[in-house]
Amino acid sequence: MDDNNRTNFQRIKELIEWGTHFDTESSGKYALAREGGHSEKRVLHFQDKTGAEIQRALIEKVRQHPNIEMLENHFSIDLITQHHLGKIVRRSHPDIQCFGAYVLNPDKGEIITVLAKTTMIATGGAGNVYQTTTNPKIATGDGIAMLYRAKGVVDNMEFIQFHPTSLYNPKEKPSFLITEALRGAGAELKDINGKEFMQRYDKRKSLAPRDIVARAIDNEMKLSGNDHVYLDARHIDESEIMHHFPTIYAKCLSIGINLTKEMIPVVPAAHYICGGIKTDEHGATSIKNVFASGEVTSTGLHGANRLASNSLLESIVFSHNASVKAVELKNITEIQHNIPDWNAEGTVMNEEMILITQSRKELQGVMSNYVGIVRSDLRLKRALDRLEILNRETEDLYEKSVLTVPLCELRNMINVAYLITKFALQRKESIGLHYLVNYDKN
Repeated sequence: MDDNNRTNFQRIKELIEWGTHFDTESSGKYALAREGGHSEKRVLHFQDKTGAEIQRALIEKVRQHPNIEMLENHFSIDLITQHHLGKIVRRSHPDIQCFGAYVLNPDKGEIITVLAKTTMIATGGAGNVYQTTTNPKIATGDGIAMLYRAKGVVDNMEFIQFHPTSLYNPKEKPSFLITEALRGAGAELKDINGKEFMQRYDKRKSLAPRDIVARAIDNEMKLSGNDHVYLDARHIDESEIMHHFPTIYAKCLSIGINLTKEMIPVVPAAHYICGGIKTDEHGATSIKNVFASGEVTSTGLHGANRLASNSLLESIVFSHNASVKAVELKNITEIQHNIPDWNAEGTVMNEEMILITQSRKELQGVMSNYVGIVRSDLRLKRALDRLEILNRETEDLYEKSVLTVPLCELRNMINVAYLITKFALQRKESIGLHYLVNYDKN
């Protein structure tokens, strides 16, 4: 076993010791699943909610720890750097240092100063910059935006993964994810007439990598003019469905679909960003004393197109590496005590929520229509123009208003959307999740 595999094994063993459950076979061995792009069964899982199970065990462990204080339902606004001490900070500077963060307590309407020797950013993804996403409503790119505003380095922002199979249910947000493991168990994609189509796009059919499957579905929808395709799991044994996919079965049944007898309507949805805050192998960022882990990062592990389930392993390994390095830094770093409190002087409570909600809708429309599964130079340039207008309007509102979570999220989403579009414009070839059809011949 090489060092990397040994590290991965140790982290998984640690999760199990902390109370995480994974499915086993009748023999007692752990059951492994196969997903898109995989040549072998290689994924540990817990029914169809592996991430939730890992999160449950970790949160219980955190709550039991006597030295961890949790500030629930708080919102980080900005990282504190030398900029807040009146010094000029540029992205090219190698000695930018973080002293903590300004944090909003929405319940009390106050912004507190949280000082720290080391800061970890683990704020997840940015799927809500698109109209349709599997991400929770809080995935608004906050960590990426904060670090970028603090003049930190981000990378690979153009690589947005659209999960091929979210449940088609337009009234619901976020979109419900139909896990790739269902295709791994034998479910097949079919067009609106009930015919298979993936063989026309890839020899691996419904288990081709996500970018290929998402583009295929997108093309089928454009050809037919329909809003979805189907996923057919009717031939899978009912006991397997009930045992391995109970959440999906119950969800489909709740909207009148019995997946053992009917096909599931599915549509691609924004799912995962492979880029983000650039880190090294320890999770360290370009800003001193700041670490990052999880979907918020660009570690290089996923390249231009993430393989299913690699993200969970990446999160636990890089989080561990960061914790080891952070302990070393804590012993040599002193907390600054001359940090000014947040200055809200001159701001007023803005009662026009419509300004925020309408800008959010405009942003999501621009990104979905111009910076989606298939892109062109013309669409990307048009998106950049629209985003610059939204950014000016939102920054003006931000400077004048008492801060609220919706306003801060909108600001972060615009920052991240701009970065996605800017990086996409800079990459002139199709690769991985960035698929370019160049309509601009001038």
